Amino acid sequence: MYSILDFFTIGIGPSSSHSVGPMRAAKSFVDQLREHDQLSQTARVKVTLYGSLALTGKGHGTDKAVLLGLMGETPDGVDVDSIDKRIAEIDETHRLNLGGERAIEFDHENDLKFDRKTKCKVHPNQMKLVAYDAEGETLAEQVVYSVGGGFVLTAADVEAIKAAKAAGLKRPDDRPYPFRTGADLLARTQETGLPISGVVRLNEIARRPEPEFRSEVLKRWQVMQQCVEKGCRTEGILPGGLKVRRRAAALYRKLQARGQSQDPLATLDWVDLYALAVNEENAGGGRVVTAPTNGAAGIIPAVLHYYMRFCNGASEDNVVRYFSVAGALAMLYKENASISGAEVGCQGEVGVAASMAAGALTEVLGGSVKQVLQAAEIAMEHHLGLTCDPIGGLVQVPCIERNAVASVTAINSSRLALAGDGEHHVSLDKVIATMRRTGADMSAKYKETARGGLAIEVNVIEC
Repeated sequence: MYSILDFFTIGIGPSSSHSVGPMRAAKSFVDQLREHDQLSQTARVKVTLYGSLALTGKGHGTDKAVLLGLMGETPDGVDVDSIDKRIAEIDETHRLNLGGERAIEFDHENDLKFDRKTKCKVHPNQMKLVAYDAEGETLAEQVVYSVGGGFVLTAADVEAIKAAKAAGLKRPDDRPYPFRTGADLLARTQETGLPISGVVRLNEIARRPEPEFRSEVLKRWQVMQQCVEKGCRTEGILPGGLKVRRRAAALYRKLQARGQSQDPLATLDWVDLYALAVNEENAGGGRVVTAPTNGAAGIIPAVLHYYMRFCNGASEDNVVRYFSVAGALAMLYKENASISGAEVGCQGEVGVAASMAAGALTEVLGGSVKQVLQAAEIAMEHHLGLTCDPIGGLVQVPCIERNAVASVTAINSSRLALAGDGEHHVSLDKVIATMRRTGADMSAKYKETARGGLAIEVNVIEC
């Protein structure tokens, strides 16, 4: 079963499903070649991208991510400043250092294909990797699905899941206090007398020492802070051809110069700043933390920055509690719906992140478990049906501003929940089920294909 840390992975922009997942899949493929003593026999590797990976792969940097994975790089370890140079070297020499140890021929145009016509039956983010020997014979072949948030499943994984469901088997869960639904989570808190973060803590320390868990959470918070800091000092035009200008640095200077403001809504300007800074870094291919995806990476840090700067009682202990609650809520969406924009639209990315942030903020502000679940429900309820229609296939418009708006929505959802007693007509479980059905009913052109919505109305050709 998932750890909450799985929903906050350190990686690179611009997309968890289109860059982080494919990089992991490519590296895993090479690792398997090595394990089966096939790496030394490999003379060529061909990769084909399908569905959403093909339709928006150029704008999302999927091709670069695959090449980096084939070279043995990981999303959390790759030097982001070296990426463009290394990709350029492959294009110039037509050679790729497979797994960091074997140079093979690689033609970017012929060995990395974007198949925009084949229909994907299992998941819209599909890729196939094939390794050949010097005679052109197939050594290994693997079909992989990037299912959102950087998570990947092989075709064998999918078949195993289907077989288990057909047999009525549930996925093993070794946590001392398991939960798969909001009702389960509420029951665990009533059983233990603990808040949601307390239940998560008991589950996490059953896997690893508590100091390690705490350290891993704070490490992610540190990366988020560094991302905001870099976003607040970096200017220029974002890559990709839309000529979107970074705004966070100018906004930061403006807020610094303004000082103490009498405007009662001035705090929201800071929330906007934090979200813009993160998502501009993401759009530029910088270091970010998935939360639960890259496209929605600005919301969790923006709301946490708001709490740390403007709310009483802020502390590192509450940072750990915030991440714990947010991760628990992410599990509910992952388990019962989806966090993939290509599968359910942006309600599965920005909507989920807003729900996570709203619930997490509510607990650290002293809310009850029922108020936490209500805040999460309110935030998602008002993101239902949100489409994923990036202009030009880039995670820029409307994605960057959308994170800022959703961060404010998360804070307001928390305040609404805290103003009541936690009793509400629509449960979190019901709104998650509604989100899943809404995503299933949504036209495919509105789910990260850049073939509908703003992507078509603005009439920008994918770069």
